[in-house]
Amino acid sequence: MSGSHADDDPGRPADAAPGGPAVSRAEFDSVFAAVSTWGRWPEADRGAWNRVTGDHVRRAAALVRSGTTVQLGLPWNTRAGPDNSRPALHYMSDLGDVEAPEPATHKDFIAADYHGKAVSHLDALCHVAYRGRLYDGRPARESVDAGGARFGSVEALGPLVTKGVLLDLPAVLGTDWLEPGHAVRARDVLAAERALGVTIDEGCAVLLRSGRFRRRRELGPWDADAACAGLHVDAVPLLAERAIALLGGDGDSDVRPSPVEGVHSPVHALAVAAMGVPLLDNLDLEALSAACAEARRHEFMIVVSPLRVPGGTGSPVNPVAVL
Repeated sequence: MSGSHADDDPGRPADAAPGGPAVSRAEFDSVFAAVSTWGRWPEADRGAWNRVTGDHVRRAAALVRSGTTVQLGLPWNTRAGPDNSRPALHYMSDLGDVEAPEPATHKDFIAADYHGKAVSHLDALCHVAYRGRLYDGRPARESVDAGGARFGSVEALGPLVTKGVLLDLPAVLGTDWLEPGHAVRARDVLAAERALGVTIDEGCAVLLRSGRFRRRRELGPWDADAACAGLHVDAVPLLAERAIALLGGDGDSDVRPSPVEGVHSPVHALAVAAMGVPLLDNLDLEALSAACAEARRHEFMIVVSPLRVPGGTGSPVNPVAVL
């Protein structure tokens, strides 16, 4: 079928509010405490990546059958628009037109304020604080200043190789995309596992496809800060119970508008600040969806290697799935 719309979305009742059922601040704080892993690992600034051992890497490698590789990063986005208020920079710094010994060289410069909705990136543990605390209870004001982060920086994470699971919600629901504001609940995650024949388990990376970039190609860009499909708060305890290492998607994992008054990114707060789970934002999952459908499996090896930025709050990244 063609793209779904809010009033005919098969994955959401017609009377469902955008963002899903409201969650009070007290209820949210209870969830935060329940999923917290503060104090669990000596290398606290690696958070949930401490779960991934050599056994997990070997398990992931065993998922490679055809050797098909799929890059998950978006093209470098230098064009302003409703979902790109801070365009990335790319310009040529050397055109090989200055007399010099052979060979001539061509050089370019790139830069990005990458947190947002336009650049595929990884959120490190220093990126999110809730009630003044980073992951593991570290005071944010003492841990991050104008020189960068002294705890939870992206350099502390290193690379990750583990099992990836694609929760392809549009494929499960028989539609092309989820409409902005569609809240993915715990029951939807369980239904997707059953329908796709996958298991979310310890140390794996969970990727949620909403079909955002297919919708964008067909209908044009919109302000994804105001409305975007993503996870509802009630899905997070399930992911915490399964002991995941990484969460990502073609949005930023949060449904928008937020169901929690006064908390604009509740899934960010729960995943990063409570669980120590880094996030992958703004992935292009369309090619992976097609590859998984062709292979008839939605589990694969994923390789994530962020830039080594001392004190960095994250990194632009181009993860690779290998089937």
